[in-house]
Amino acid sequence: MEKVLVNLDKNSYEIFIGSKILGGVDKFVEGKALLVTQKNIFDTCAENFPYEVAFIPDGETSKSLQEAEKLYTRAIELGLDRKSVIIALGGGVVGDLAGFVAATFMRGISLIQIPTTLLAQVDSSVGGKTAVNHKLGKNLIGAFHQPRAVFIDLNFLKTLPEREIKSGLGEVVKYGVISDENFFTYLEDNAEKIFQRDLKTLTHVVKRSCEIKAEVVSTDEKESGLRRILNFGHTAAHAIEEQTHYEKYRHGEAVAVGMIAAARISLELGKTSAANVERLENLIKKFGMMTTCAGLNADKLYDVTFRDKKAVSGKVNWVLMKNFGEVEICSDVPAQIVKKVFGRLCNGD
Repeated sequence: MEKVLVNLDKNSYEIFIGSKILGGVDKFVEGKALLVTQKNIFDTCAENFPYEVAFIPDGETSKSLQEAEKLYTRAIELGLDRKSVIIALGGGVVGDLAGFVAATFMRGISLIQIPTTLLAQVDSSVGGKTAVNHKLGKNLIGAFHQPRAVFIDLNFLKTLPEREIKSGLGEVVKYGVISDENFFTYLEDNAEKIFQRDLKTLTHVVKRSCEIKAEVVSTDEKESGLRRILNFGHTAAHAIEEQTHYEKYRHGEAVAVGMIAAARISLELGKTSAANVERLENLIKKFGMMTTCAGLNADKLYDVTFRDKKAVSGKVNWVLMKNFGEVEICSDVPAQIVKKVFGRLCNGD
């Protein structure tokens, strides 16, 4: 079993990475526990969780105040108190919703994250961001709430549909761009092993992704500075998801297109080279992910970016690429450049 420490003083916790490690969850449960999950996930591993269970529907629409209220009601009915724990078993939707409920129920109770998708394992389960969506934007209602522990059991990846693996790779590629060119090269060299679900390769991919995120989060827990680099690709991605009502694109797929948008904007501004952009696009293509958002409306995409939670005082904070392992935050990107790049992507180019 591998371990990664998220060093946040009194809020520090460990990420446990391995196979058949769910037996370790119980030592983090001191009082009553409520497991939040989806039925199809629970049915594959029910024997590991002798706790009360609350099922939520599949899909991004479950990240809502309405579903949160149902979980509050269940928690009250079960008599959960401030020493109780909520366990999130599932992908990013489950983790975000259950985390938001844990952050706000009785002003905050303990949370354990057990991510079951690649995307959740490398991204949303780590760092303490919790949220639900509003009809006008994604993740606009939320709180920072660090888990007590994160258990990443790689066995869950064996049964994931290939599309879910590809979606997770959107976030994985991001880490290579923002922090570690050697990791980016590793992804280029090991694409086939990743799709073969090679355990050694996946262990390295997940661990290195978590290490990079842990390093960033440990420096900037609440996104006041450095942590914003984790949003590379996400400004355009959230706009793409909203315009398609969270139905056409998986989150990681939208992030892949969003990274291409950010890289092309960087090129237009002279911040990166054409070779860097081509290298990024080639890896995204190698992983079989979408590279455009053909059919969408570029002007509407542009307008939605201003509703992004990263926008401040009417300015969008773009995370732009310089070199592999080096990005910067830019809040004065000219509208004509963004619209030009969006236009190409919406035209399928």
